[in-house]
Amino acid sequence: MSIPKLTLSERKFLEENIENSYKEFILKESDLKKLLDKAKEIFEKEPNIVPVHAPVTICGDLHGQYHDLLELFSIGGKCPDTNYLFMGDYVDRGYHSIETITLLLFLKIRYPNRITLCRGNHESVEITQLYGFYDECFQKYGNANAWKMFTEMFNTMPISAIVENKILCLHGGLSPDIATLDEIRKLDRKRDVPSSGPMCDLLWSDPEERTGWGVSPRGAGYLFGEDISVKFTEKNNLMMISRAHQVVMNGYQWNHENLVCTIFSAPNYCYRVGNQAGIMEVDDNMGYTILQFDPNPIKRGKLEISKRVPDYFL
Repeated sequence: MSIPKLTLSERKFLEENIENSYKEFILKESDLKKLLDKAKEIFEKEPNIVPVHAPVTICGDLHGQYHDLLELFSIGGKCPDTNYLFMGDYVDRGYHSIETITLLLFLKIRYPNRITLCRGNHESVEITQLYGFYDECFQKYGNANAWKMFTEMFNTMPISAIVENKILCLHGGLSPDIATLDEIRKLDRKRDVPSSGPMCDLLWSDPEERTGWGVSPRGAGYLFGEDISVKFTEKNNLMMISRAHQVVMNGYQWNHENLVCTIFSAPNYCYRVGNQAGIMEVDDNMGYTILQFDPNPIKRGKLEISKRVPDYFL
């Protein structure tokens, strides 16, 4: 994969702004457009399944909890000293979605081979209109232009990654329409998240202690049982599937005889759930360690966001 090189003006732009992004910083709209255009240029070059080398630290949902992202970097190390793989849901729910995704995009552009950003189900037009990101963009920029630019950028993001061809990382889960990794590689991902079909399933499905496929209470994706995970990992010679998407109180949770690991990286989700956050460190030998952390103690500001939050999304 050929990563677009930075021009001198782009490098200067990064140097002037990247450190500010560690300080709850909002770009002016014209600079935001520069950032998102460059991010799109990079994402469009990446395949549907981004190959990632170990060592790497795998992270789950962030949901606009910017100060907890800073805590994550405090626990796991800053990029590029630590390589990172994030599995989506950077926006909605929390008060600082713009700051969260902006910081990650600056890091992606500056260190494209050190950080991988996969798409989550919340990186879509409909969901961001319902769960806070649209409202935040409008309040912080005074119009919907930033939201439109962000959603266009979301449509270019990869939908999965694979660590050393052994750990498949994606936001949601498996699909009855996908039997092999090559079938994921062939999907047309450069569009808004559809309401059904294999791309939707990869971003919406959940593991369940059952057999076979089940109807998801989310209204999108499926529930998939242990037999489904066993068949998929064996057919594709995988060690495990790492995914995010669900709140788990310890920050991580194993399903299906340790074939599927859910990682959730937003502590005290929605500032009220009380869960810990987790990240998975994968070393050079493909050994792994899960680190847990609590919310950043820094005082957070408040922003009125949409309250339309069905319980099953928590």
